Amino acid sequence: MSSELNTVDGADDPTSTDAARDALRALTVAILLAVVGIAAGALLVVSAAVVLGLAGVAVTPLLSIVLSLALATGVGFGGVALGYLRYRGRGLDYVGLTVPSLRDVALVVGGYVGSLALLIVASVIISAIGAEAAPNTAAEVGMENPEILLLLVPASFLLIGPGEELLYRGVVQNRLSEALPAPAAIVLASLIFASIHFFSLSGAPQARLVSISVLVLPTLVFGTMYELTKNLVVPALIHGAYNATLFSLLYLTLQYAGSEQLPQTLAAPVLALV
Repeated sequence: MSSELNTVDGADDPTSTDAARDALRALTVAILLAVVGIAAGALLVVSAAVVLGLAGVAVTPLLSIVLSLALATGVGFGGVALGYLRYRGRGLDYVGLTVPSLRDVALVVGGYVGSLALLIVASVIISAIGAEAAPNTAAEVGMENPEILLLLVPASFLLIGPGEELLYRGVVQNRLSEALPAPAAIVLASLIFASIHFFSLSGAPQARLVSISVLVLPTLVFGTMYELTKNLVVPALIHGAYNATLFSLLYLTLQYAGSEQLPQTLAAPVLALV
């Protein structure tokens, strides 16, 4: 009788305990991967800047962006993701890399439209309530040197989208999915991705949280489309197209309307993605 009560109560259920332990381990690994990715990228960029400085090469804003894209997003994020896959004895089939089907293409288009729609709604709400979004150094560089935004358009497809999606969807979200239901994995991966931008933003904590809350929205779309297709190409294309569109709009606004016409609620979250 006693054993039956224990089974019903679930207090001594080893399956429940193992599930909780697996979930905690998956979340810990996911957070560590995100932190290591950021740290590795930052270390590579700083090291490259120091070497260039010793060689007498001035690190201009354009060169700084190039270094960040190539070393942080490309080598840093991509290297950490590939290193983790190698550590676990996994190949690229773990993240899913296939030529998009017609269904995949339709989901890319839907995800692209959906992510932009969510950003517009969020920007309208933020403006309506008078909340302040936090800018970052990349936003300031882009607004002072609009030509850099043109570089970020192709980089969105070649480096930003693939590099960030490989780490945060292909590895982080997949790792979470091994121990948690898909919806929970998508939400947690999106929160982790957005949260890592906290220290790259400037301003009051409340303003940083506003920008982070906006950043979560498109990443929820990226994660959902990845879960539906199991093809990393899909979120990478959506992410790339999303960024490229916003960088293009930002450039056109700066060139033809002036920075005074640019809503800060749009500028900060857009360039916080870099």
